[in-house]
Amino acid sequence: FTPIRGGTVTLRDPAMLSLLGTPYDPFAHVADVRPPARGQIRHNLPNLAVFLWRLQDYRVHLSKPLSRVVPEPSATETGDTTRIVRFQVDPLGRPIRLFNTRQFDPDRQPPVVTQLDEAPGPIPTARLSQDSEAGRPGKYVAVDAYDADDPSRPTPDVADVGLQLHVPEAAFPGADWPAGDSDNWKIRGANLCAWEDGLPAGVRDREIVIDPLIGRIVIGVSSEVEAIALDEHLLLTYTYGAVGPVGAHPIARRPTPEPWSDQSAIVVSHFDESPLSLNEALASAAEASAPVLIEIRDSLVHALNLADPLELHHPLLIRAADGQRPIIRLNQPMRFRPRDAAATEGLVVRLEGLYLTRDDSFLSDQPLIAQTTVDRLEIINCTLDPGGHRVLDGSAEGTRAPICNSFVLHEPYGFADAAEANAFDQTPEIVIERSITGPLLIDRGYRLSLSDSLVDAGPGIDATGDTISDAIAVSAATNPTVGWGPPTRIEGATVLGRMRVERIGGRGGIWTRALEVLNDQTGCLKFCYFCGDGDRLPQHPACVRGGDAALHFVSQTFGEPGYGQLACTTDFRIRERGPRDDAMGAFGFLLDAHKWRNLKVRFREFMPVGVRPLLIPVT
Repeated sequence: FTPIRGGTVTLRDPAMLSLLGTPYDPFAHVADVRPPARGQIRHNLPNLAVFLWRLQDYRVHLSKPLSRVVPEPSATETGDTTRIVRFQVDPLGRPIRLFNTRQFDPDRQPPVVTQLDEAPGPIPTARLSQDSEAGRPGKYVAVDAYDADDPSRPTPDVADVGLQLHVPEAAFPGADWPAGDSDNWKIRGANLCAWEDGLPAGVRDREIVIDPLIGRIVIGVSSEVEAIALDEHLLLTYTYGAVGPVGAHPIARRPTPEPWSDQSAIVVSHFDESPLSLNEALASAAEASAPVLIEIRDSLVHALNLADPLELHHPLLIRAADGQRPIIRLNQPMRFRPRDAAATEGLVVRLEGLYLTRDDSFLSDQPLIAQTTVDRLEIINCTLDPGGHRVLDGSAEGTRAPICNSFVLHEPYGFADAAEANAFDQTPEIVIERSITGPLLIDRGYRLSLSDSLVDAGPGIDATGDTISDAIAVSAATNPTVGWGPPTRIEGATVLGRMRVERIGGRGGIWTRALEVLNDQTGCLKFCYFCGDGDRLPQHPACVRGGDAALHFVSQTFGEPGYGQLACTTDFRIRERGPRDDAMGAFGFLLDAHKWRNLKVRFREFMPVGVRPLLIPVT
């Protein structure tokens, strides 16, 4: 099935039409004589298109999707009765753009770098349909049966595709696809945006309908037993895209630092034969006589029910295991305090690789972290749910959820006992590295360090539904609009909102709104971008302002693949004149500008005379 060169385009196959304007466009085009432009496809004989996938694909292994209510049986076009089970891929029920994996064989000769349906990009809906002549669902989806009755739940086989459904073997024996019988399942891509009002017509038994644009799945089965089995035991391995390892992602973790030891780790996993809950692990940590390491070895949702502050006598590390991204759902803000207020030197709390969010009982005006009276709190590769994600409400693009505070830390430090407050002589340090957070409201009695991180204050929606156009990203917890936040150090950060701090220093920051510094006679900022409206700054050599340098993001909506990524239309000084002659902002450490320049140099060096290489970003 190949289009005729010079012929008309077939309009009867959406799967083939989905390739139009992509790196795999098979259709004939007239010559485009316009001059080459960055990111634009120009079909012409001298032009050689080089397509680049800038987004990283991340795989979440064995996640529990959010199950929706199983409706009453519905009749298909043939008169058969089918039970419909609905799932949202994201465990929190939010829209998520599904990606495919990078299926590259390094041993293949001759080498083939990127093939159709094997690139780490967004899954096209039309290519998922088996009934289409150009559909290739087996390149994107797999189904695997596993033993759900085994208490330890051995890891199912994971295929090299973007989305894999792990179904219980007791209810679906021999249901592997496409390795097994091709008639086991039928795969179809469809728009499920309005599934509350109606499902795609004719969902049949053993049919899987997928909407990769928002991460929704509909499965048709023939009996209530099978529907309940899916509702209780379906697991997913899915792939999503992000700019880089900023926030909670399933990546390899750093070696265990001192003073913690891997041998004494408390393991939390729903897949253990006798699983230990996170609440039980923290309860045992409070009684420990040595530094405590809690390691979460799954990517499921862990409910953390906190009644009192976590009283610590030794350093505490809570981290995700290699390749995992656990979600911790809090019922109230986290609070860390010492058991002995006079002995807090060296008392460190470290959170690594965690996704912290709120449950339904969480009050909207409460932060995720409300007290940290320790020597040092480290937030490494974490996502402190800032809100602001897209909400599917029936509109074309959806609305944005309200922005929620990540930190609200008051001074004096939250001690109820005056003797404890007098005994506490530390200045708590907050270290945020390669993380995503909401607004940070912290009084001046703390120290703040932001490194390769993104702080998001909107634009969001407040409780009344109005748009917040000048929201505060970093300021004091006590009267944020006129108060001043803590002394701050910046090393690559993107601040989507207004920032007010006592003093500041560092390099590589991007501020989309005003940066106001109380003590502007000390400190220095280099290689930064400022909005240029209402700024009060210390010395700032080698910086640019919004008046003469355009700043554009691919997306400023939390949860979208290009969230926080600098667009190609951004001024080259922001993209290439930051620290280390690379980009400013949270993702400058990826050295994208270096990669881009190196590619252009190499292609110019090896291109034959008259051939113009055009670098075109796909994501």
